[in-house]
Amino acid sequence: MPDAFHIGFLPYADMTQLDMTGPVQVLGGMPGARLHFIGRDMSPIVDDLGLGFSPTVTMADCPPLDMICVPGGFGCIALMRDEDVLSWLRKQAESAKFITSVCTGSLILAAAGLLQGRRATSHWAWRDQLALFGAIPVEERVVEDGRFITGGGVTAGIDFGFRIIERLHGRDVAEVVQLALEYDPAPLGGGTPVTARPEIYHMAEAAMGVRGQADRLAEIREIAAARQGGAR
Repeated sequence: MPDAFHIGFLPYADMTQLDMTGPVQVLGGMPGARLHFIGRDMSPIVDDLGLGFSPTVTMADCPPLDMICVPGGFGCIALMRDEDVLSWLRKQAESAKFITSVCTGSLILAAAGLLQGRRATSHWAWRDQLALFGAIPVEERVVEDGRFITGGGVTAGIDFGFRIIERLHGRDVAEVVQLALEYDPAPLGGGTPVTARPEIYHMAEAAMGVRGQADRLAEIREIAAARQGGAR
């Protein structure tokens, strides 16, 4: 039997659930995987579409983790301001083998000071904001910088999960899990700003603006400025 490999996911209010459930489904098939869903307390957490999740352990009781994974979503701003969460992440990161994120979860890691000088990615609409926290934004679906691994927007979390399995157990094991999940996407094309038709790109920008994109960008800049001024 393989040694237990403890993976902690950090669900939070208004997250994008696929940022978490994509890698959960993939990594749950990895030999030795032990999954933990960590909350401030044991209260249910509701995502940005009204889907509920129940933590399995609190931050206070969480064991040392081999891997931390922070999902993204519209609720990320609140966590970027939450010193209890940021301190917990910094503490777990001291001994974790991997510190990871999907989508705007990388902004939470960055706000904790964990991505300073490191290559990282995020959803295409927010990726450039990583530079405000001293990270190096990279336009790739999955970015590895030593033990720091970040996935791009939403669906990239699935590819990210396979990258973790391949790194720990080799390509054959990763492909077995891939086949078991019948993961063989045949996309429409245009899933990135580079490949999308211009009119589709502008429609997507407008749709995202309805969710307060400009306000969120302003808040991210405010948080980054405060941390550069010495606030932790």
